Amino acid sequence: MTNPQQQTLIRALAGSNPQQRLQAAMAIGTRVEVSDLEELISRSRTEPDFFVRDMLTWALTRLPAEATVPRLIAELDSDVPQAQSQALHTLSKIGDPRAWAVLDPAASGTRFIAHSDAEVARSAWRTAAALVPGEARERLAAALVTQLGRGDIEMQKSLSRALVILGDDLVSVLDESLSAEDDTVRAHAMVTRDMYDDPDAGFAHALSDAKRVVALGSEATA
Repeated sequence: MTNPQQQTLIRALAGSNPQQRLQAAMAIGTRVEVSDLEELISRSRTEPDFFVRDMLTWALTRLPAEATVPRLIAELDSDVPQAQSQALHTLSKIGDPRAWAVLDPAASGTRFIAHSDAEVARSAWRTAAALVPGEARERLAAALVTQLGRGDIEMQKSLSRALVILGDDLVSVLDESLSAEDDTVRAHAMVTRDMYDDPDAGFAHALSDAKRVVALGSEATA
């Protein structure tokens, strides 16, 4: 049964004013009451404001992992993409190794890594790279390279960063993609390989340079 304070905060979470929703999420996170878990999960599915969603994630990370992690893993079966992407994002912030089992390509294939929704896929890449145990890094890297060339610059940058996080000893997973028939894949593989040496390099500029090199190479062999 909810108490009056909880009812007030729950109403505020669903209000029309994003600032009030932000404050409500902050207040719930400060309370640290497991009874708020379902409401936080529910709101995460539909919250349109980025900053409020981030505060909802913060509030969830404040709750005991014994309660939140199984519930967030269950949320990954939702048919609402935002529910999945927010659950993945929150799991990455909690850092509980139990979540890796859901993302492990050996168990789930590319269910999340190749998800049709861009935000779900990006969240899966970041979360998997953050949670992967040492012995599974190469397996994850091999799954991630299947997504090279996908999406816009921001999406490609997310994938490159996830691959770089896995460690420079795995750079060879990109070798086959450097000679791919698809020019976009080749350019993305090239700029990702360069990021192992300079992770802070400007991605958009480096990708543009890589595309020119690939285009010139394609013309030379035409």
